[in-house]
Amino acid sequence: MVSRFADFASTIGFTHSRCDHSLFIFHQGHDMAYLLLYVDDIVLVTSSEKLRQRIMTMFSHEFAMKDLGPLHSFLGISVTRSAEGLFLNQHAYTKEIIMRAGLSNCNAATTPVDTCGKTSSKSGKSYSNPTKYRSLAGALQYLTFTRPDISYAVQQVCLHMHDPKDIHMLALNRIVRYLQGTPSLGLHIHRSRTPSLVAFTDADWGGSPDTRRSTSGYCVYYGDNLISWSSKRQPTLSRSSAEAEYRGVANVVAESCWLRNLLLELKCPIPKATLVFCDNISAIYLAGNPVQHQRTKHIELDIHFVREKVAKGQVRILHVPTRYQIADIFTKGLPRLLFEEFRSSLGIRSSPASTAGE
Repeated sequence: MVSRFADFASTIGFTHSRCDHSLFIFHQGHDMAYLLLYVDDIVLVTSSEKLRQRIMTMFSHEFAMKDLGPLHSFLGISVTRSAEGLFLNQHAYTKEIIMRAGLSNCNAATTPVDTCGKTSSKSGKSYSNPTKYRSLAGALQYLTFTRPDISYAVQQVCLHMHDPKDIHMLALNRIVRYLQGTPSLGLHIHRSRTPSLVAFTDADWGGSPDTRRSTSGYCVYYGDNLISWSSKRQPTLSRSSAEAEYRGVANVVAESCWLRNLLLELKCPIPKATLVFCDNISAIYLAGNPVQHQRTKHIELDIHFVREKVAKGQVRILHVPTRYQIADIFTKGLPRLLFEEFRSSLGIRSSPASTAGE
């Protein structure tokens, strides 16, 4: 079905994106359209109403389709339009997770994870219902699409899905209790007047008590809008904090390269270099120093990859004080006030309608 759809789309002027297999792009003169396909759900964005009707007519002649009007929901994500832009959230899905966890009447937590050290995979006794744990952890993963503020907490509980302990279930329940107090939060997206990419990256060196691997986190902004984020344990052991931070820089540089190519396909090229903010001076030095040091020869590929982008002027690695390192929210538990400040910096707020009502 997908190949048939792609073949027909190409006959009416759409090209298949090389960066995203689900994306089709139409560009003829001043007419532009983007079509996003997932199984049998389609989101169509056009530069004019006339173009939208023309494209819908052509597709309707070939496939059985129903026009649901302006976008209000896609794959369980609610889309609300306002004068401020778009508001994306999963309020109903959040409430469903809370009910499945049996915590509908629980007291809310102020943050999704505490500031204590990470829990070991061998701590305490095994949880009595591992199937429930895995089901809730998987559900929370999907919720991170509009709630990047829980990305780190969810990443931590997902590390123990093979053999969850009681202490891990307590950590998962804390996430649910945090959601109980913030079910209406979502991601705001508004028009950006500055077509630029700005990224923040951080790493928690040797944070895993079992493997001593580090956790990397990053967030990427297009103008003022958060468009990409990640919280992930590094696949290899880092011998220093500088190495852990540098691997985090390499991850976000790779993501920014993909985003730049995608935006180029969308006819929205980025004229300036991507700015990557890191709070580790040594990692910044490695990105700009062409001399290969003995202690970094084992991370040669990452170093050459980042340095090449820096040398070409596509990326600039800059220092940011730890106090303003937004990516901290993706690598560790934070105190409530700092967590709420960084959460706001990610563009996570209440619905414009509910704010107006308050």
